[in-house]
Amino acid sequence: MNYKNFPMVPRVIFGRGSFNQLSEIISPKRLSSAAPFIYLVDDVFKSNSWLTSRISLSYDDRIIYISTKEEPKTSQVDTLVEEIILSTKARPSGIIGIGGGSVLDLAKAVSIMLTNEGETRLYQGWDLVKNPGLYHVGIPTLSGTGAEVSRTTVLTGPDKKLGINSDFTPFDQVVLDPELTKDVPCDQWFYTGMDCFIHSIESLKGTYLNAFSKTYGDMAFNLCQEVFLNNSALSKEETEDKLMMASWHGGMSIVYSQVGIAHAMSYGLSYVLGTKHGIGNCVVFDHLEEFYPEGVQLFKKMKMKHNIELPQGICAQLSEEEMNAMINIALGLEPLWENALGKNWKKRISSKQLKSLYLKM
Repeated sequence: MNYKNFPMVPRVIFGRGSFNQLSEIISPKRLSSAAPFIYLVDDVFKSNSWLTSRISLSYDDRIIYISTKEEPKTSQVDTLVEEIILSTKARPSGIIGIGGGSVLDLAKAVSIMLTNEGETRLYQGWDLVKNPGLYHVGIPTLSGTGAEVSRTTVLTGPDKKLGINSDFTPFDQVVLDPELTKDVPCDQWFYTGMDCFIHSIESLKGTYLNAFSKTYGDMAFNLCQEVFLNNSALSKEETEDKLMMASWHGGMSIVYSQVGIAHAMSYGLSYVLGTKHGIGNCVVFDHLEEFYPEGVQLFKKMKMKHNIELPQGICAQLSEEEMNAMINIALGLEPLWENALGKNWKKRISSKQLKSLYLKM
């Protein structure tokens, strides 16, 4: 048996207000006064001086605001990389992502593509990256995606939605400051938190499960139940702290495991309809009782408790071609199906079953 030797985030700081220590954390990593730090910041913070005033820019450092209206694309990474190369005198000292999963994934991808040749789409897959990326720092302002700790950066390319899964993808430094999540709107908080809950269910119910994944998966699962079902005794601060740790553990549970059916089908929705990842997972998971009965039951309770109305009928108007594209994207994610249904997964799921599931959404 040949076991994978996975990298982990080597440095992490956790605590309310720890964002204030960012400049002292990164300054030893500055290569020269000509080598800037590039901050990729979710544009929701553009006029938020509470956050932006604490980003200390020196020399040629700059902030690039990122729109997250759409899921991250390989073409978006290519554009950012070109813009950075053309506007900097020297290779940057580092890339710092501040935002939700989309911005964190873009920061990871940009750091890799600044040191690897060619187009980003060529690196979608497993272990295709040749050179270590630039120093990169992840600062989540949303909790749930696990992007701060994962070894992938999920991108929509011209012909598929797939991550750059590599040993060079994880962040070199993560700053976990739960205070940064204080203004997240309720529905966004729920959808992103459910990404973590669904990670833990897919990991715990998967055939790849082992003690490593189970330990982290159990922790994420229990914290999500505390936050989304039994939260009456928790203060807002405790809820933020616990959800941030749930996200970390949910991401860690996938390191030696995989996600499953909800993620595979959600990738299909995202590729064809542009559905955002968190909400897409929720729309799919709502219909997966057959595969995850207890998990879906708990999910429906959480949805009811927080008065969440999921969009209905999003696949009703799809053409045959679009439906087939969605099914092919989903079925193309073989490790996810193998984790969910075992080695003989092709005998247990068909295009026809997927079509009938998509038509319920």
